[in-house]
Formats: sequence, C-alpha cells, structure tokens
Amino acid sequence: MEIALVLSLLVLAILLFATEKLSVDIITLLLISALVLTGVLTPAEAFAGFGSDIIIILGSVFVIGGALRETGMIDVAGSWVFKLAGGSARSLLVLLMSAASALSAFMNNTTVTAMLLPAVSGVARRAKISPSKLLMPLAYASILGGTCTLIGTSTNVAVSGYIARSGLAPLGIFEITPIGLIICVIGIAYMRFIGQRLLPDHKEESLTADYGIRDYLCEVIVQPHSPLVGKPSVEWGLSAFDFRILKILRSDEEYAPASDVRIEPGDTLLIEGKVGDLAKIKSIEGLAIKAESRPDDRELQSGDVRLAEVLVAPQSELAGRTLRRAGFQQRYGVTVIAIHHHGAALRERIAEVTLRVGDLLLVRGPEARVQALRHDPDLAVIGEYRPPPSSGRKGIYTVAFFAAALLAGGLGWLPLSISFLLAALAAVLLRCISIERAYEFIDWRLLILIAGMTAFVVAMEKTGAAALLGHWVVVGLGSLGTMAVLAGLFALTILLTQPMSNAAAALVVLPIALSAARELGVNERTFAIAIMLAASVSFIAPFEPACILVYGPGKYRFVDYVRTGIGLTLILSVVVLLLIPLFWPLR
Repeated sequence: MEIALVLSLLVLAILLFATEKLSVDIITLLLISALVLTGVLTPAEAFAGFGSDIIIILGSVFVIGGALRETGMIDVAGSWVFKLAGGSARSLLVLLMSAASALSAFMNNTTVTAMLLPAVSGVARRAKISPSKLLMPLAYASILGGTCTLIGTSTNVAVSGYIARSGLAPLGIFEITPIGLIICVIGIAYMRFIGQRLLPDHKEESLTADYGIRDYLCEVIVQPHSPLVGKPSVEWGLSAFDFRILKILRSDEEYAPASDVRIEPGDTLLIEGKVGDLAKIKSIEGLAIKAESRPDDRELQSGDVRLAEVLVAPQSELAGRTLRRAGFQQRYGVTVIAIHHHGAALRERIAEVTLRVGDLLLVRGPEARVQALRHDPDLAVIGEYRPPPSSGRKGIYTVAFFAAALLAGGLGWLPLSISFLLAALAAVLLRCISIERAYEFIDWRLLILIAGMTAFVVAMEKTGAAALLGHWVVVGLGSLGTMAVLAGLFALTILLTQPMSNAAAALVVLPIALSAARELGVNERTFAIAIMLAASVSFIAPFEPACILVYGPGKYRFVDYVRTGIGLTLILSVVVLLLIPLFWPLR
C-alpha cells in the first residue's frame, strides 16, 4: 500500500508540474505534507533536506551571482566578448555561447541568461542581426555550461547530495568537467553549423510598430473647470473609457504620469486610444481635443523620457498578477503602453491582463526610472541602452571572493558549503550587494523544490518503490544488456524534464537508477552521473526557465524549440551514453 501511495503521489506531482496550475514550491510542500500525514515519512525525514549543505551552497551561489550583476561585472565581461566578435553573426554566436557556457559553469543558468539577455538583444540590433538568431543559443549555452562543474546547475548539487546520503562519495567540484567541456564544444558546434539554420529570423522593426500600439495618439487640453484638476495623473478619469495617458505637456515642460504629478488647468495630455473611441472624449466635461497624430518612437522618447522593452523574469512577483493589482505605474514610475503576451500583441485593457513569465512590456518613463528597472530581479530591460556603470573595485572584490571560494572548495581546503557561504558573506559585508538585494536574488522556489523532492526520494527508497521500479526496468531491458538499461533510464529522465524541472526529474529517476545498478551489479556512480547529465541535455521543449526567459524577446514559437533542439538532444544523448563508461567504468 505504501508503494502504491508513493507512486500515485509521483504521478500526481508530475501532472501538477505539467499543468502549471500551481507553483512548483506549493506542489512540493503539498507533497511533503501528504507523505507525513500518511505516515510514510516522519517530520524529521520530510524536512531533513532543508537543513542540508546543498541548500547553503545554492543560496550562496545565488547571492554571489547577484553581486556580480549589481557591480556590473557581467556587463563588462559581455562587452569584451561582443568587441571580439567584430560584427560577424557566426563569430558572435560562437563567442556568445562560449562566454555564456563559461559563466554558467559557476553560476545558475537562469541567472546567466537573465544577465546577458539585454546586452545580447542590444548588440543584435547594432549588428543588424535578428535577436531570434542569438537568444535561443544563449539559453542553450547557459544550460550546457551547467554540465561542466558541480555548481554549474542546481541539478548537479542535488544529485551529489543524494548520492552522498546513499553511501557514495559526493561529486568533486571539477569531476565532471572533462565530459562537460566535450558537451559544450559539441553543442556550440551544432548551433554554429546546423542549429543556426533552423532558427527563425524575425526581423526587428520599430518598437511601436512591433508592439501594435493603436494607430492614433490624441492631445487633450484640460479646461479650468475640469473635475480632473488637482488629481494625481495616475488616477485620472479617462481610464474608464480605456484611454491611457502617455505624457503631460505643461508650458515647455513634459512629465511622465506619476502619483506626485497632479493635473493642472491648461495641461495638454497626450493620450492613446482607438480611433473609434476618440469621440468618447467629447462626452467628458472639461476636456477638449487639441490634435491627433500618428505615434512614432521619436515622439514617445522626447526629452529625458525613454521607451524600453521590459521582460517579466522567472520567479517574478508580477507573474499571475495584473498591472492594476501590482500597482505597476506607482511602483516603478513608468507607464506600460503595450504588452506582448506570449506571441500576441495585446492592444486593449492591458491593465487587466494577467502577466506571465516571458511576457514583454513596452514601457515609457524617465530615463532614470528605466535604468532603475535594470536592477529589479522581477524584470529584465531589453533594448539599446547604456548599461549601468561598473562599481569598479567592488566588482573586482566580488570576482576575487568567488575565485577564492572555487579554489578553497575545489582543493578541499574548506567544505564547499562553507567556502561559498564565506564568499557570499564577504560580498555583503563589503557592500558589493545589500542584504535586502541578496535575499531578493535567492530563488526560494528552487530551494524548496530541491529540499522537498529530496524528501520524496527518501520516501521512494524507504517504501521500496524505487527498488520495484528499478526491477521493472531491469526485467524489461536487462536482456538487451547493461547499456540498454542505462539508455532506458536516460530517455526516461529526458522525458520527465518536459513537464518537470531538471532537478526534480533527476531526483525522481535517481533512486530507480541506483536500484537498477545494484541489481545488475554495476557501478552505481556511473548510473547516477548519467541521470544527472540526462537532465541537462534535453532541449526539446521550452520549459526550462532559461528557455522561457528568451521565449518572448526572441518571438519564438513552441515548434521553433522542437525543430532546433531535438537534433541537439539526440546527438548529445548518444555522445554522453558513449562517453560515460569511459570516464566512470561500469565495473
């Protein structure tokens, strides 16, 4: 009964992960609660994963990555790469993927993608290359780079922690580097010679044309007797008629709508709306239409006000909320003009659209406000804007702390958890990143997912569910040989990464793989590392957070990922299965 219960919960968890009706952390906590309430696990067993050194390592890496972003060191490294490319599309792709892979070997791949995405979009426009030709390779490279070191991805850290609890030696920080480098080289070569031809080529257009802003702007003069006089510009009455204010013209000055800017008699309001609705303004007392004009980027960017593309990042607090509920304009000081909602340019009632990860917002506001968005973990600014200046000495300090942590942990001078924790603490103490920002950069959902799924793995081992599934795999494929069993488990992991996160898929298959290895009498470590790598060579669907991050900016479709990634997945699967026994012998 316990085995049936655990397997039923596994199927339910996979279905919930696939439907995305609930966030991964909520699903994980519900799963833990069910295991405790049914008596499968004790509370101590269920929550043991939250106290592991794996959580400390991942949290510290998130903080260090945030410090590198805050100090501008990522922008500096990126600018060097782009200068070396010399404007060549092919050279740019190779250098970009190489740089992203190198960074991702030591940082979370989603963080690397988010940090490089604005710079890549900007350089693509300068080089007159479609961003769709570079952004998917960027996401792929960040995933590939995670196969090079223990800390390259949370999947590696989670697998290492589990096999250590199973009685095997934990992974060394550079143990998988040789095979990881081979994977990266093959992946970059594939995208250079094959994948680049399969990528879509979405030509860049004017931002206003691209986002389908309504055809007409309208200038409205506020009369002295208007009921709008004295009211904050963010609370104006025209919102009831589905018009939006873009800017306020007062004498020779311009103002972006904000809570501290109140409407005065004689103000000219530049509003935007459909031509058929312009007549509604005449029914509003105290307003008069001045003129009508077609919008263009130059008009929207006059003065110190800028137009910018903003991406809703993974784990953003804005996801699942509308602009109105989030108080977007009051919070950020910029106006959302249009939304690109997963392939559809929305033109009406954007304040009521529920935002999703990957949505693009076209915003307008003061340059200082737009620049401030670059430091917000919930958003990523896309466009050709100069990056914030590097903090110089603090950036160098952060790099030095990170290098010292890698050296101390890699050579075994300090436990990995302590070396990275000290590096993160040093970055905070020397104010390379504030403590508030440090907490914001930590991906708490991912930490809960890994800690909780570790408990589920314990449940599979404790009840015998893992042994049963492992036995079925051996019975089904054992007659074809050990490599057939390994290939079957490898394929299962790739299949599960489609509805689940990579780390969760690896942790689900891992106990099954170890049980199968014991039954076959072969090296358990070989099977464990194969499953770990399988979770990082799946590029069939865009469900990995790094891929979701570039989905909107690249204007990709689901089929673009399938067409480009299925060949890469098959090639890397064959390569890994051939190389694994050479690096980690089966017997």
